[in-house]
Amino acid sequence: MLRQFVRRIHYSQRFYEAQVELTSVRYAGVKRGNYAQLSEKHVQQFERILPKERVLTDPSDVQSYNVDWLRMVRGASQVVLRPKTTEEVSAILQYCNEECLAVCPQGGNTGLVGGSVPVFDEVILSTSLMNNIIGLDELSGVLTCQAGCVLENLETYLSERGFMMPLDLGAKGTCQIGGNVSTNAGGIRLIRYGSLQGSILGVEAVKADGEVIDCLNSLKKDNTGYHLKHLFIGSEGTLGIVTKIAVHCPPSPKAVNVAFLGLEKFEDVLQTFQNARRDLGEILSSCEMMDRLSLDAAVTNLKLKQPIGDFPFYMLIETSGSNGIHDEEKLTSFLDNSLETGVVLDGTVASEPSKIKMFWSLREGVTEGLLQDGYVFKYDISLPHANFYSIVPELQARLSLNQVKRVCGYGHVGDGNLHLNITVPQYDSEVMKIVEPFVFEWTSKLKGSVSAEHGIGFKKTQYIHFSKSQSSLNLMTNIKQLMDPKGILNPYKVLPADH
Repeated sequence: MLRQFVRRIHYSQRFYEAQVELTSVRYAGVKRGNYAQLSEKHVQQFERILPKERVLTDPSDVQSYNVDWLRMVRGASQVVLRPKTTEEVSAILQYCNEECLAVCPQGGNTGLVGGSVPVFDEVILSTSLMNNIIGLDELSGVLTCQAGCVLENLETYLSERGFMMPLDLGAKGTCQIGGNVSTNAGGIRLIRYGSLQGSILGVEAVKADGEVIDCLNSLKKDNTGYHLKHLFIGSEGTLGIVTKIAVHCPPSPKAVNVAFLGLEKFEDVLQTFQNARRDLGEILSSCEMMDRLSLDAAVTNLKLKQPIGDFPFYMLIETSGSNGIHDEEKLTSFLDNSLETGVVLDGTVASEPSKIKMFWSLREGVTEGLLQDGYVFKYDISLPHANFYSIVPELQARLSLNQVKRVCGYGHVGDGNLHLNITVPQYDSEVMKIVEPFVFEWTSKLKGSVSAEHGIGFKKTQYIHFSKSQSSLNLMTNIKQLMDPKGILNPYKVLPADH
């Protein structure tokens, strides 16, 4: 559901561009760096590196690349470059570095923090044509591919061979694996398969000066010095552009079951999560939570069918294993016990693919449903489980219904990642002042993270200090200066302006 929506947003961005204020206007405090202005000379050189049809300069072609899919930010780039190989990326960056042209790497452009579109007039380097699957070692389960491969295409390729991607996202029909790696994306099954960072065995990346760094290791154990691949995982294209990836993929489960539950209070959500970890053990693969307003966004705005009655909270619990009958019995027994004790008020279990897909469409449809309200202030934070939801009623008290349509929370209760959302008819600077920096200060006091899985991008640079110490920021700055001394790679992102 969400991936279909992401496609629609991409196709229709040109119609929304006029409604999206330029980032340089909305965030007037951000100043353009001392970079060169694009000239005809630059375009001619790009056309020597790439075939002319892969150098986009027509405003009608470029404009959709300038706007993020949430329509929060808009850049003013005049050119989009579409390389197909690492060598072409290297030549582009070498030239941009020599000319001091700022570059914005862009994959599927499904980011939620403004990291994948220009802030000013940066050259956009799109990896969309770098979409070759190099191969799968079926003995080790290691997949090697280019950075522009769409996540869903990788999932299809692997499933035909009895494997699966360790990462699953609602936007998998559009997002690219290079962007996933560059943001260290989380997803809905982190509780079972761990973070993407742990599954990536190697990367190939290109530095700002065009030098290719080959860390494309496919071994599960390699203890030879610094783990350089980690410099590029989660750095959001500020240290280098990822061009190839080697990722360890687990075998596909033979049986998948999903339970959809209704609960009265958040304390019951935590108790159910604790019981699920204990009773479902090794087959537990996902544990998601939605409050009433979150689910309502999908049900009401998207006209989706709600499988159970109306409750303050909902949970979606998935199991993945090798014995379908055993796993279904185990999940059904878990649900029966939860209903008997009163922790869960209602619930249903699905094992057939169509019903499982319907359950997940509700969870994945929340993001789309919220966008139907208007403008969305989105926050992606990690919190201790005991405080996972408490910021939602706090913000509901701070904001009046005259200011907002809804304040709601949903997310990955299994790993403590809350997606906090405030919807308004249109962007409202007064609401912004009430919400920020309050959300980040509140998160910091609880020793949480201001970005659980979406990255820092452009939107959170001034708040990264709530989760990173000054010494850590200084070291990050030193690494940036070493690897990109002219600062041409994805400027205005990740690091705060004073760094």
